[in-house]
Amino acid sequence: MVQKINFFKLLASVLLCQFSGAIGSIFTASSLENWYLLLEKPTFTPPPQVFFPVWVTLYTLMGISLYLVWEKGLQEQKVKKGMLIFGIQLSLNVIWSFLFFGLKSPYYAFIEIIFLWLAIFLTILKFREISKMASYLLFPYILWVSFAALLNYYLWTLNS
Repeated sequence: MVQKINFFKLLASVLLCQFSGAIGSIFTASSLENWYLLLEKPTFTPPPQVFFPVWVTLYTLMGISLYLVWEKGLQEQKVKKGMLIFGIQLSLNVIWSFLFFGLKSPYYAFIEIIFLWLAIFLTILKFREISKMASYLLFPYILWVSFAALLNYYLWTLNS
């Protein structure tokens, strides 16, 4: 049986995630030309041009994941809870950008990214109860945030 796609919900889900990324990029853009360039970085730091396409892809996957869960129906308690946890992790994602780039605090950003990672993990677990595909779509995200946490740690320790 082929499931009909609700393009409004799909578009709304993807745009919500992309919008969150855009909010985070407001803090990022103001620091990239000066503060971030001056930081001592570990050798495994990706070139700056890698971050934008990676995040656009991740936010798209997150949006599709959210859509798959939303399609199961808001009358389901587990869907509501999953979407709440998703919203928390999405908010934590924006807060990380504010702490790291806006406040220029790798230390506070590192503490926060641990909570972000846990929230993503909980989202994956909750989404798995609703849609395995929705949870699988978040695997690249948690892997990237794991790498980002390591990078954040080194940026903090190298520049303290």
